[in-house]
Amino acid sequence: MKFELFNIKFIVSYTLLCLIAVCIILDIFGGFVMCSFAVVIHESGHLLMMLIFGSKPKKISISLFEIAINDESRQQRGDLQNFLIVFFGPFANFICFIIIFLIYLFSGTDLLKFAYVNLSLCLLNLLPVMSFDGGQLLYILLSRRFTGHTAEKAVNIITFIALFPIAVLGFIILFNSDYNFSLLFVCGYIILSLIFKNNRYF
Repeated sequence: MKFELFNIKFIVSYTLLCLIAVCIILDIFGGFVMCSFAVVIHESGHLLMMLIFGSKPKKISISLFEIAINDESRQQRGDLQNFLIVFFGPFANFICFIIIFLIYLFSGTDLLKFAYVNLSLCLLNLLPVMSFDGGQLLYILLSRRFTGHTAEKAVNIITFIALFPIAVLGFIILFNSDYNFSLLFVCGYIILSLIFKNNRYF
């Protein structure tokens, strides 16, 4: 599905639309909406900083696994601007977590699940692994001292090292919960990213 808004082309995958339909049928739409809204907040953080630096994207693709903002100006920007654009994704989730948690403390409104979804998304994206914001931040920092190729290899190695404790924690959560395999799903996504080189290094 394609549409245009503010001169930005949006592309929504039909797989995602099918998943939304399934969630409605299975009556788990509420959880899906919370996660989706947290992802929108995350990507809005990236988009806001891009607009502040005068880098309006031409296309935003929304698929089952991510919201990809087409950024054709990243090579022309400085490291500090690129760092801030990447950082403001998880930072937006963290700010949202703080605001919702304070609302909960002072009003008693039961929004803790949404607050923790934002915190989880923030921490997950700050992991120093390939294709996550943490990996891109690490790449930007390393590329200031080393060549782009060396920085990329270093992030790939760190990703492999980080996979082991994440996988172990994933199995611990799986066996100590009602079959919560979300962290193992993240491991699978990272492994597929490594295999197919599905990264977006600057």
